[in-house]
Amino acid sequence: MQETLRGSLWMVVAMAGFAIEDSLIKQASTGLPVGEIMAIFGFGGWFGFLLLTWRRGQRALVPEILHPTLLLRAATEIFGRLFFTLSLAYSTLAATSAILQATPLAVTLGAAVFFGERVDWRRWSAILVGFFGVLLILRPLPQSFDPASLLALFGMLGFAGRDLATRAAPPRLSHLQLGVYGFFVLIPTGLGLMLWEGGAVLPSPQQSGWLLATILVGIGAYYALTSAMRLGAVSVVAPFRYSRLLFALILAVLLFGERPDTLTLIGAGIVVASGLFMLRETRQTAPA
Repeated sequence: MQETLRGSLWMVVAMAGFAIEDSLIKQASTGLPVGEIMAIFGFGGWFGFLLLTWRRGQRALVPEILHPTLLLRAATEIFGRLFFTLSLAYSTLAATSAILQATPLAVTLGAAVFFGERVDWRRWSAILVGFFGVLLILRPLPQSFDPASLLALFGMLGFAGRDLATRAAPPRLSHLQLGVYGFFVLIPTGLGLMLWEGGAVLPSPQQSGWLLATILVGIGAYYALTSAMRLGAVSVVAPFRYSRLLFALILAVLLFGERPDTLTLIGAGIVVASGLFMLRETRQTAPA
């Protein structure tokens, strides 16, 4: 129970950091290619975690780097980060963050399927209701559907896979080593996307400041998330991701003047309510 509490607190800290990071990336994307942002962000995060790893006396390159779960984690990291960054650039912060709130539902589903964690019929029902909330946000009807919203959906699925792979990673690997690998894979991904977008753009001093802040905040949030997913039961820790929505909505209104519509708010509320119900059921069924 103590480890689960610590994991939950780490998750709230991570979500606050990620909401700030998302806002900074969205600011920078108004004048910079998405691939360039990913490459710079990946390099800064990789270098920061590399220094932290060396400071702890740990090796950055270890045999476990070729472990199947690490390769899967790298692939899902690339998939999730690529589509989520594109969503921040081409969709609203509020809608992108609202769709991302389905990640704990996907993680709980994956924990039941791959880790054998017990999920009763009540929590299965919560998962289904939560995904209905996602459909309300997506509005998959010809007259109201925004194709850019699918970017956030793909990003959410990628992040869920990354979190599950983090849980399954070899215990010998530290949070810092996982951070080194997670950020490193963003560098070639960003460079490839940047070439496809037509090349790099020299950042202005203001954009450089946003990118630097993004790297620093991202390192802290990434460390907190990795810590959270390796402490306690995934089905308990994961629902605390919903705190990210509160931070994101506040920043969306204050920084970008966004006004989420009624269906977005209802859908987000359903997703959050489903996660909170699932959390309550998990606590009631947990062994004393």
